[in-house]
Amino acid sequence: MAAPGGGVEAEEEAAGPALGRLEEEARRRRERLRALRQRTLQNKDGSERESKRFREDDEEETVKHKELKLRNYEPEDEELKKRKVPQAKPAPVEDKVKDQLEAAKPEPIIDEVDLANLAPRKPDWDLKRDVAKKLEKLEKRTQRAIAELIRERLKGQEEELASAVGSAKQEGSDSD
Repeated sequence: MAAPGGGVEAEEEAAGPALGRLEEEARRRRERLRALRQRTLQNKDGSERESKRFREDDEEETVKHKELKLRNYEPEDEELKKRKVPQAKPAPVEDKVKDQLEAAKPEPIIDEVDLANLAPRKPDWDLKRDVAKKLEKLEKRTQRAIAELIRERLKGQEEELASAVGSAKQEGSDSD
């Protein structure tokens, strides 16, 4: 069903753009894999040469071992006894444990039982609670009104005193 001379391109156009795109992505992946294989082959050849060099260098140098540290083993040889690590002493934890034990002790919540808290509430306790806010406002207004009445009385007394003093002066000036 391919057109003569058209080949694969004619089939891709017939299958649609989705199939062409998928094939293009597959071709790109294949090219990347080929390039990766070539790089790995080149690296293997180079690494074989380098590994031969390292082997020759190792044979020339003396072999160095990590220094032995004998913690649990009791050596019989005098040279090995020198490498024995002294026993580690555990850190004192008594203070830490005491602090933790003291912190874990429960503190008494209530020393004494209050009978008022255990007694049932009166049936009108909620009404008293709701009215308490309104009573506070009224108490403030009452205090202001009382203070105002006291001021008015004092002003009235001052006026009476002033008139009494004024009349006393007038009487004193008449007698002279």
